[in-house]
Amino acid sequence: MSDAPRLLVRSAVAGAAALAVAPFGLAGCGADDPTRDRAAELAPVRLHITAPADAATVRGGNVDVRGRVRPAVAEVTVLGRPALVTQGRFSAVVPLEPGVNVLDVIATAPRRRPALTALRVTRDVLVTVPQLSGVQEDELERVLEPLGLRADVQRGGGILDALRPGEAAVCEQEPRAGARVRRGRTVLVVVAKRC
Repeated sequence: MSDAPRLLVRSAVAGAAALAVAPFGLAGCGADDPTRDRAAELAPVRLHITAPADAATVRGGNVDVRGRVRPAVAEVTVLGRPALVTQGRFSAVVPLEPGVNVLDVIATAPRRRPALTALRVTRDVLVTVPQLSGVQEDELERVLEPLGLRADVQRGGGILDALRPGEAAVCEQEPRAGARVRRGRTVLVVVAKRC
């Protein structure tokens, strides 16, 4: 007999119980599995993203992901949301969070291996520079950090400013209050005890 594992099979033969030993294969254990062989032979779905480009930067809160897929009957999802597929072209509008977003795109079709790709899209968010005049130097980080801004602090007030009592506060800033800038921008501030 072969070295294949055997299965004890109970069958009814002419009204009496009979036992037989039948060889069988274990799926996933290297045995012959015709479904596994067929799956390995299936052609993959073809998936091509036409827009946006990987590592693209956008300002809006949504992005339209477009591309081509073969076969034309394939289904496509972007971030788990179904895309509209027409004659092998697909499109899906998906929301973006501020900063870098990784968008996964999956295409499936009957009797085909699925295709998966991902692209990075950065949502560039503009913030409004706050009024910093009068803000004490040690409070600058607390005011700017939630907006994604940093301070470049320069000392003003001249040589006698260090001798004056009190805390240094912002006298000037660039860009000005109300300006719209990208997150990550540095705001130049001049601090002194007396402006």
